[in-house]
Amino acid sequence: MITVAIAEDHQSLVDGINLLLKYEEEISVVGTANDGEALLDIVRLKQPKVVLTDIKMPKMDGITATRIIKKEHPTIKVIAFSMFDQEDAVSQMLDAGASGYLLKNSPLEEVLNAVQIVSRGGTYFDASIDMESIQEVSEKTKEKPILSKSEREILRLIGEGKTTSEIANIRFTAVSTVEKHRKNMIRKLGLSGKGELLRYALERKYDF
Repeated sequence: MITVAIAEDHQSLVDGINLLLKYEEEISVVGTANDGEALLDIVRLKQPKVVLTDIKMPKMDGITATRIIKKEHPTIKVIAFSMFDQEDAVSQMLDAGASGYLLKNSPLEEVLNAVQIVSRGGTYFDASIDMESIQEVSEKTKEKPILSKSEREILRLIGEGKTTSEIANIRFTAVSTVEKHRKNMIRKLGLSGKGELLRYALERKYDF
């Protein structure tokens, strides 16, 4: 039996996928969620074989949720189900550990096919996605991290709720140095301010 959990913030789409899979004898939907945090609760309780998740969701995005799922349950397979076909979105899901990526305009029957293939240890990506280009982007990203080692350490501390002064004390450095690192990270990551940097740190604290 292939047990499946579905995370999608549009309930009508959840209902559609649920209805499609309902009549498949080899598949059982063990839970549905409308946000990333609820998805994690289902995964921890039910431990499905396959997770089908949107990327952009309330409370926690699908990329962060996937990273946590793969960290806690490495054998669970994850398929992204998103309207975004940008290389960056696909690359981030791959790096997070996803085994498949489907676009929301795909026929629902393709969802069934993807679940079956991924559950058997395969991979499944929407035909419109240029996987060769995506993999090149992913490899370059791994080779050249956007943030320096010091910046990643400071980002980890920000995610733990540390203030600038506390971070300076922990790292035996000046407050002005930490502030400089903060500004550099905001610029490198294309964020708009400290609030977005904190959110970024919280969402990705499992990466460090």
